[in-house]
Amino acid sequence: MQLKDLLSFDDIVIQCHDNPDADSLASGFALYIYFQKNGKDPVFIYRGQNQIMKSNLTIMVEDLGIPVSYEPDFDRIPELLITCDCQYGQKNVTLTPAKTVAVIDHHQVTVDLPELSEVRSSVSSCSTVIWDMMRAEGFNVTENKNLSTALYYGLYTDSNRLSEIFHPLDRDMIDSLIVNKSLITKMSNANISLEELEITGEAILNLEYHEERRYLILRSKPCDPNILGLISDFIIETAGVDVCLAYYVSPSEIKLSVRSCTREIHANELAKFIADGIGGGGGHITKAGATIRPELLTDDADNTINLRMRNYYDRYEVLYADKITLDMEGMQAYEKRDQKLGAVKLADVFPCGTQVEVRTLEGDANFTISDDQYILIGIEGEIWPINEAKLMNSYNITGFKYQGDFEYEPEIKDLATGEVKKVSPFAMTIISPPGSARIFAKPLDHPIKLFTVWNEEKYYSGDIGDYIAVREDDEHDIYVIAGRLFDKLYKPSGIV
Repeated sequence: MQLKDLLSFDDIVIQCHDNPDADSLASGFALYIYFQKNGKDPVFIYRGQNQIMKSNLTIMVEDLGIPVSYEPDFDRIPELLITCDCQYGQKNVTLTPAKTVAVIDHHQVTVDLPELSEVRSSVSSCSTVIWDMMRAEGFNVTENKNLSTALYYGLYTDSNRLSEIFHPLDRDMIDSLIVNKSLITKMSNANISLEELEITGEAILNLEYHEERRYLILRSKPCDPNILGLISDFIIETAGVDVCLAYYVSPSEIKLSVRSCTREIHANELAKFIADGIGGGGGHITKAGATIRPELLTDDADNTINLRMRNYYDRYEVLYADKITLDMEGMQAYEKRDQKLGAVKLADVFPCGTQVEVRTLEGDANFTISDDQYILIGIEGEIWPINEAKLMNSYNITGFKYQGDFEYEPEIKDLATGEVKKVSPFAMTIISPPGSARIFAKPLDHPIKLFTVWNEEKYYSGDIGDYIAVREDDEHDIYVIAGRLFDKLYKPSGIV
């Protein structure tokens, strides 16, 4: 769905969920301004039993001029109702009859969606979804500093102060907005009430420590999700604790905040694992979060979280490529197919010595550019580094421009100046020549975490059905290849 699809309606009501948070208020505010700019006269409401009382939210509404009204008894049937940061028919939003319903959200889908809907569960906030939809129509959000600040604060609070961001679009929005930083500070410093301070203390007193695996779990009473982040940030500094998971259970959602200070466990991976199939999660390697939908549970929430935590620790073997060689039993020789990939010489994008950040769907990676440094672009937009000698030994550069169809096109940013360039204008097509370096590979029969020789701080996960591979000419160049991609990239070698 595109926002312009909704401009054929005149009587428009925007509704957020019954206990509005900063993201829902920012999302509704953005829609309100969009429709106003297009000659409409929308109404922005919330319903339910409780009026906004939290200090940070009352400051947000008042200082940014958000025209939201509390309408518990709303009984008009509008031509178009748009629910933002929630889905029509969910428990957390009072049902408002309407002739036509549209949904814009970022949570996991738990109800039947109307034809007019845009739900992106991979991003961290509904603010991000609407910002991207407005951007797609050429709407310059930065012309309105109040709107920019609202959208930033919506993402800021829904991602625990930007520590649990899921998607590069979230980071793109952060980079693009012009924000009233003093107001962000003001709202952030009014975020915790005395009642929430008591909730924090009570949660810490009832923690559950698993000494043998050095992780800690604690359950809080329902609270602002940022409180969970504060609890986790405090707990992870405790000696003997490598991983912390704090959560609360409410009728409409279960929120989790995850922290890790060990390289063997990525917080974002753990959050996704716990929420798999019953919600969604993600974030950074050290800080992440997740949301679970109670209606998708088949067991008690506490049991589910504890069982999935144990299962996560039980499932992986950890491998360090620089310290091992693979047992070649069961491995077969493969060579690359004539698959077209992309290669970018970083020195063609920015001068040598420039510190850059490469942004992809898999996350951000930082490099200091050298003359022989390249990045390869895989068929799904994945990025990995390679030096010139290894590139020339493994591929032929065709001289043709490379173009791929990705969910998110990789970007390169000069960290000193902030200048951002798309990868595609600099990418050349490469193919594997006949007789190029072979690999030996076999399917994994159990999940692994692999630390490669080119990145000792970040592991690559492989699940059953993925492949573990090693280059024939380098016994420590070991890596994981996704099972869904393997046959597209490799074929059995004709050389025994």
